[in-house]
Amino acid sequence: MSLMARYQNPEQYSHNNPQRIGVLLVNLGTPEAATPAAVRKYLAEFLSDPRIVELPRLLWWLVLHGVLLRIRPRKVAKTYASIWSEEGSPLLAIGRRQARAVQQELDILHPDVFDVQLAMRYGTPSIRSSLDVFRLQACRQVIVLPLFPQYSATTSASVIDEVGRCLRDWRLVPELRTVMNYHDDERYIEALASSIETFWSDKNRKQRLLMSFHGIPQRYVNAGDTYYCECSKTARLLAERLALKEGEWQLLFQSRFGREPWLQPYLDKTLEKLPEGGVRSVDVVCPGFSADCLETLEEVAIENRDIFIESGGREFDYIPALNDSEGHIGMLAGLIEEHSRGWIEEVTGNNQPEQLQARHERACAAGYAK
Repeated sequence: MSLMARYQNPEQYSHNNPQRIGVLLVNLGTPEAATPAAVRKYLAEFLSDPRIVELPRLLWWLVLHGVLLRIRPRKVAKTYASIWSEEGSPLLAIGRRQARAVQQELDILHPDVFDVQLAMRYGTPSIRSSLDVFRLQACRQVIVLPLFPQYSATTSASVIDEVGRCLRDWRLVPELRTVMNYHDDERYIEALASSIETFWSDKNRKQRLLMSFHGIPQRYVNAGDTYYCECSKTARLLAERLALKEGEWQLLFQSRFGREPWLQPYLDKTLEKLPEGGVRSVDVVCPGFSADCLETLEEVAIENRDIFIESGGREFDYIPALNDSEGHIGMLAGLIEEHSRGWIEEVTGNNQPEQLQARHERACAAGYAK
């Protein structure tokens, strides 16, 4: 029986069911397979979002379906194939581990209170399917945690858009709280710094640490997006925590698409020029990515490494994303706790056996339960 069918069946609901706080961990998304067909489906959903491409809809529809989706899927599928594993997409595999680890951490702190679900803004598991699980689990409160430390309308706001669309057909809409960003959270900065220090303890520290964030068009920032400011603050705080001096680190942006100007300086162009200035060894970290994916494992660790070496560089190391590391999971659990203030006490109290029984008895007396 499907989730929706179960929910619509009144026998599936009881007034003495314990309540839960739903936690929706949301990342960007991934194709279901490293094939042109799967990539085409994914890109069609991703690039149709007006938050991603802010162009007149008819014009963009013609470009997307008349040109891009006819050309790019085959090329992109090959890049996905280069990082695909037995578990499938790295982003999805890591996301599942993150959700399990956060659930375990919260269960230790607050047993039987939280229900953690992973969702992807594009692709599967969808935001709608994960919200439907919360509906069945009697989650009257839901925390939406986009796994994007730095806010952008292209990411966090798009997640909120989709959550709103999915709740439009709900009779009983849950109370929502959203973690819009955590770019300057001390635990996040500490988790990043610790991961870098651990990496340096295993491998030689290079001449310069490059902090590369996913780019967005410059006009989005000009229109009021706070993304650039938040990336800059993350980089500054991380450099301070690592006690890096001027010239030992650099803020950069990657993954630009199209011809219009994006946030600069560009990672690839910078890597081309660094050896000319005497910088022949670099470490690259991507603080804006909560899990390794195509943009880190292929674009940075392979494509941009080749650019640097071919330009005269000698040593290039990519420092992995936080993924499901202990520090990252603890930080995420802490964020969830903070945004659940008041809810935890309410749910814990309402789930006491005597409260559940009393609620059921009142419902029976009122004729709303057997």
